[in-house]
Amino acid sequence: MSSSPVCRYTYGAPCCFHANLPSGIELEFTAPSSLEKMTAYSLPRSNTKTYFCSTCGCCIGGRNDTWTISTAVFDANRDDEGIWLYNAHMLPDSAPDGGLAAVFSEIDGQPLEIDDLDGRALPDVSLPKELQSNQNELRAECHCGGVSFTIARPSEEFTASPTSKDWLSDIDKSKWLACMDICDDCRLVTGTNVVAWMFVARDHIKPRLPKDLCIGTAKGYQSTEGVNRVFCGDCGATVFYYCDERPHIVDVSMGILRAPEGAMAENWSVWRAGRPAWPENGMRYHAGFSRALIEGMKRWGAERGHPQEFKIP
Repeated sequence: MSSSPVCRYTYGAPCCFHANLPSGIELEFTAPSSLEKMTAYSLPRSNTKTYFCSTCGCCIGGRNDTWTISTAVFDANRDDEGIWLYNAHMLPDSAPDGGLAAVFSEIDGQPLEIDDLDGRALPDVSLPKELQSNQNELRAECHCGGVSFTIARPSEEFTASPTSKDWLSDIDKSKWLACMDICDDCRLVTGTNVVAWMFVARDHIKPRLPKDLCIGTAKGYQSTEGVNRVFCGDCGATVFYYCDERPHIVDVSMGILRAPEGAMAENWSVWRAGRPAWPENGMRYHAGFSRALIEGMKRWGAERGHPQEFKIP
């Protein structure tokens, strides 16, 4: 599990799940898919290219001399198959708050190692000072910078409106609601086991979002009827989720948030700590990881003052 900024900003998720294939092993695509139907993104100052689906944005992994694959795209990841063993949190210190490494440290009783890549320096992906987040604006930007926007705090007008009742918490009305999500659809359009969403009124996002939410290098994908997802067409990062049932709210992928405090963006979010979205999907796919996340979020949320439950309309 990698929580490095490079991984968060290219996947748009709290972390990603990688497995290194032995030298000489190539990927065999199942028709009609092929490597030619993937978009390649060359990581700056690196010989590595990452690959994601040109249609939906799902990241399948990266290649340097050998392939490093995203394990979440394989349904063989179910517990009873025993294909993948999650054994380490990689680079958790790259997030000031520790990211998911601060939420759980073991899976099914197996402690997770801390892998800092032998102290090798990470590429600097920080933004210029004039673009960094401040107390009134939270910056969101994918790895390549092709999709970039800011989020404002809930306005007095929004806070006073009846709509805010569903989208702000009495704990702190200056923050937006947030939730982990382990549904199958999100896993298969991002390429990672868990995503995290911040629920933001769309008129609090600048620049103003067009109807299809596609700003900059963004591309859209309709995953189901009435549900649209947006990802960066250059680097693949998941950006938005949007459904017709609540047109004034946009789900912002928290992996691209540039919150100085860390990956959990606590200065801007009130988390539903007691339950991720679609836990039954996560438990079916990988019960060990899902249990660790669910139980860890309950503990972490209680310690940090987040509510265990609220309804997401």
